[in-house]
Amino acid sequence: MERSEKKRDGKRKTKPGARIFFCADDSQLSPPKISPTFLPADEEEMVGRSVAKYWRQRYSLFSRYDEGIAMDEEGWFSVTPEAVAARHAELCRRVVVGGGGGAAGVVVDGFAGVGGNAIQFAKRGCHVVAVEIDPQRLSFARRNAEIYEVEDNIDFIVGDFLRLAPSLKVCGVSLATMGRPAYNALGNFTLDLLKPEDGYSIFQLSQRIAPNIIMFLPRTVDLSQVEELSWLSSPPLDFEIEENYVGGRLKGITACFGDLASRIS
Repeated sequence: MERSEKKRDGKRKTKPGARIFFCADDSQLSPPKISPTFLPADEEEMVGRSVAKYWRQRYSLFSRYDEGIAMDEEGWFSVTPEAVAARHAELCRRVVVGGGGGAAGVVVDGFAGVGGNAIQFAKRGCHVVAVEIDPQRLSFARRNAEIYEVEDNIDFIVGDFLRLAPSLKVCGVSLATMGRPAYNALGNFTLDLLKPEDGYSIFQLSQRIAPNIIMFLPRTVDLSQVEELSWLSSPPLDFEIEENYVGGRLKGITACFGDLASRIS
């Protein structure tokens, strides 16, 4: 069952006005499949030692993994866990999809990777523009979307989001920036360390094309800096954050700006 509650233990502090919620357990997915604590030799050779721990979590990344999900090394590191991506998509659905089965709004997945976020947005009625700079990775995203039968709701674009964004105008932007394991090793992750561009620049670019922004950030991110992003608009954007847990473990921080903030409950 998904949990949403205010965090009260005082371990993470934010400025007044920012609320923290627990969310995104993975029990709404198919019953979890038990992965071995070791990789069989043939599987280890197939996926590589560097991604072994992610392979053991494969069903939390894609519940339909065994149906032919395509991944590369960066995909293993960067894909948003399915329960978290589903939560992001549900928040966006409440904002950008017309009520009563009306027309869907358009959401840009700025760093689409192997398609984890785009698939969940499309499943919930959004039309998705999935932008990915790596052609092979984007081909994996298309294949994965076909497995989930949502490829018709996604436009797959090979390109650099930072260059393409000025030509776009959409309802929402999804920025999942979790692609480097070293991020979470830092005790206090600051937005200037984000790649391919610092968090402030990515956010300001997104502001120009959409009134609603959702960011998935490392769990050690400096929350005061995240809140500062809301003040880059005049008037300041509404702002909320969530701590995202899967299997009882903190996976990352979701920051919602604009109308998305009011949909957290």
